[in-house]
Amino acid sequence: MTANMSRTEVQPGPGEEVSWRRIAMIRWSLCSLACAGGSAGLAWLVPAAPLPNPLGAAALLLAWIVLPLATVLVPVLWLRGVPRKRRKVAWQFLVPVIAGVVLGVLGKLAGDQAALADRGRWTEAVVVHKDEGKTDQCTMRAPGGQEISPSLSEGDGCGEWVSEGDTLRVRYDPEGVASPVEDVDTTSYGMLLAYLIVAAVVMGTWGGVRQSRWDREYDAGGGRG
Repeated sequence: MTANMSRTEVQPGPGEEVSWRRIAMIRWSLCSLACAGGSAGLAWLVPAAPLPNPLGAAALLLAWIVLPLATVLVPVLWLRGVPRKRRKVAWQFLVPVIAGVVLGVLGKLAGDQAALADRGRWTEAVVVHKDEGKTDQCTMRAPGGQEISPSLSEGDGCGEWVSEGDTLRVRYDPEGVASPVEDVDTTSYGMLLAYLIVAAVVMGTWGGVRQSRWDREYDAGGGRG
């Protein structure tokens, strides 16, 4: 009789189970949203603000690496009651980690686009040096002798046909933060960013709830689960 009562007492009621699930979903959805939105927002802010180095470099490090990894590290490290060797990682976290990296890259591209639209200038620049590799990079110099920073990438106009001494008409950022382009980018990243954030939040919440349930089951089993 006593044993049966003990089992009944540790069994959560329907109301408690619903309340726990609701709290877990809110907690992990906010965590996933903060990580995904932070990756896109910080990367966008670097060229759009602009944020000069080293502040800009630190922001991109957070956007491209730290925040995507935090999507999985936070819920895993949250399981304090479970021994480290017994902690499991839900496969759902693979989606928000990858989505977070992509959000950071697309956020930077969208920020470059916004920065050039706001403060960009057209100029006839001379290619003073070209680094040839997997991705070519052209160092440009404006007519007044000012070096255009950052360098022109292969995708933005530094193609195979370009050589040192050539003159290219480029739109550049006087602040030296946004990447220069030969053609104005009219791509809209809004919908793609929104879809990626939704995917990251949904899968991150799902994975976080699973992690919390494993921790809850371990505690309910007295550390034997």
